[in-house]
Amino acid sequence: MLLWTRPGRILTWLAFAIVFGVLVLAPFVVVAAAAFSGTWNGVLPAAFTGEHLSEALSGDQLASLSVSLQTALLGGLLAVVFGTWAALASRSAPAPIARFADALHHLPIAVPSVVVGLSLLVAFSRQPVLLNGTKWIVVIAHLVLMIAFSYGTVAAALQRTDDAFAQVAASLGASPARVLWKVRLPMLLPAIVSAGSLSIALSMGEVGATIMVYPASWRTLPVSIFALTDRGQTFVAAAESLVLLAVTVVLVVTLDRLRGRAAER
Repeated sequence: MLLWTRPGRILTWLAFAIVFGVLVLAPFVVVAAAAFSGTWNGVLPAAFTGEHLSEALSGDQLASLSVSLQTALLGGLLAVVFGTWAALASRSAPAPIARFADALHHLPIAVPSVVVGLSLLVAFSRQPVLLNGTKWIVVIAHLVLMIAFSYGTVAAALQRTDDAFAQVAASLGASPARVLWKVRLPMLLPAIVSAGSLSIALSMGEVGATIMVYPASWRTLPVSIFALTDRGQTFVAAAESLVLLAVTVVLVVTLDRLRGRAAER
């Protein structure tokens, strides 16, 4: 009833603006200010400089950005491939198996990322599958964490598609592979691109599992930010955070445009 009155609406918007500004917007503003600050001993930063941003885009920091991009693209691609395959397989499987597969693929959401990292570290530190100390254990950690989101996105889209199109194509003599390639996958393309966008965005910021398994030669940008903050280099860490945010936004916006074009086809 409060929202039906003008003072009520004003109070509601004021409360939303305060909560959004303090909890969501203020941390980003502080990080951006710290990235360009030479000193910050008072209420406001001082001695603005671009040196921290230059440092974040050179040397080991730039290598960490490259590692993050490679890990996100590779892990995201694998998560989309396996998630799409699992969603399609579950759709045609008997109901008990489909429910079991659905629960299994959503399990990584319920498991803390640190537990995922430790599990992979223990499992792949001995023969016959020795991945500890390689980049592949990092990629697998990201794949395990992202596959639930890819599977869920594609499975939800699959439930909204009409099987009649695939059935008509099959009745006209199209092979199962041709039905998949020419009918099902094009209908799922917007969801597949969305799954890829979500997986890459989450992978770019992943640190819980990565910090448990990463080798020194494959340090991602979030781990580098954590290490810099732990050593007290807050301004450089803030500059790296700004770079990470900008690159992630560019990737997500690019993939969102691809999803829009796929939906128009």
